[in-house]
Amino acid sequence: MAFGDRKDGKLLRDLDSLHFITGILYPNRCDNEAFISERIDLTNLDRYLAEKNSTGPVYKYNLFQAIVTALLRCITLREKMNRFIVNSNFYQRNVVSTAFVVKRIVKDERSPEMLAFLKAKDTDNFETVHNEIYRQVSKVRSGKSDTSTDSMNFFNKMPRGLSKTLVRFIMWLDKHGWVPDVLIGTDPYYSSCVVSNLGSLKMQSGYHHLTNWGTCSMIVLIGEMKKRPFYSEDGSVEMRNSVDVGITIDERIADGAYYAKTVKMLKKILENPELLEEDMNQPIEL
Repeated sequence: MAFGDRKDGKLLRDLDSLHFITGILYPNRCDNEAFISERIDLTNLDRYLAEKNSTGPVYKYNLFQAIVTALLRCITLREKMNRFIVNSNFYQRNVVSTAFVVKRIVKDERSPEMLAFLKAKDTDNFETVHNEIYRQVSKVRSGKSDTSTDSMNFFNKMPRGLSKTLVRFIMWLDKHGWVPDVLIGTDPYYSSCVVSNLGSLKMQSGYHHLTNWGTCSMIVLIGEMKKRPFYSEDGSVEMRNSVDVGITIDERIADGAYYAKTVKMLKKILENPELLEEDMNQPIEL
C-alpha cells in the first residue's frame, strides 16, 4: 500500500484541478448530493423471474435481488461510481460492494435489525448474488448478529459520557481510514452503495440523504411495484407493471453525464434481464 492510500481505497493522485479543488471547497458528503429518479418497466423482468421460480426454488428470485445484481454490475463497469471522498481526498474503492438492512420481524414495535453486506467478484451474476443474499438473510433471521451491530450494542451499554467520547474518537479515526474492521466490517456506510427496499413496506421510492460518516457515495431506494401508464410515440397508453428507483449520489465523484449514463445502464439491465446472467465485468453497450 503506497503512502496516502487507505486500507479500503487507493488515493487518486492524477485528478484534474476542478475535482481536486472541489474536494477542498466542499468537504462534506451531505452538502453535495444529487438525486435522480428512474422508472423501470418490469414487463420482461416479471417473465424472467416467473421462469426462474417455475422450478420451485427454496428461496425465490425477486426484484430486489435483480436490482442489487444490476447495481453491482453498473458499479463494476462504471469505476467512478466506486469512488469516495474523505478528508477532502478522492479514493478509488478496492472492492465493489452493497449493503442493506434485514429485519427479523416486520412490526410496529422495535424489532431487531441486522446488516447484510455483499462484496462482488468479477465472476458474479444473478445466480451467485441470489445465493449470497439467501445466505446472509438466513443468518440474520436465525438470530446470528453481525460484527458492526455487536459493536454498536457494546457502545450502547456504556455510560453515555464515555460512549460519546469514544464515538467521537472513532469519527476522527474514520477521517483517516483507521477504524478497526471489527467496528465497520458490515457497516453499510462503508459500502459502494446502500440499498433500501421500501416497496416491501408498500411505500414509494424517494430521496435519502448521504452521510458524512463512512465512505458510501450512493444510496438507492426501491419503491412499490404497481401498474403505471406508459405512453407510446403515437399517443397510445398501456398500463404496465413498473417500479420507481430513487438514487442519491455524491456529485463530486463524477459529472452529470457520467451519472446519466450509469442510470441508463441500470435501466437497460433491468429491462433486458438476460444481462443479469452475465459476469459483472462483461461490457454493456449503450
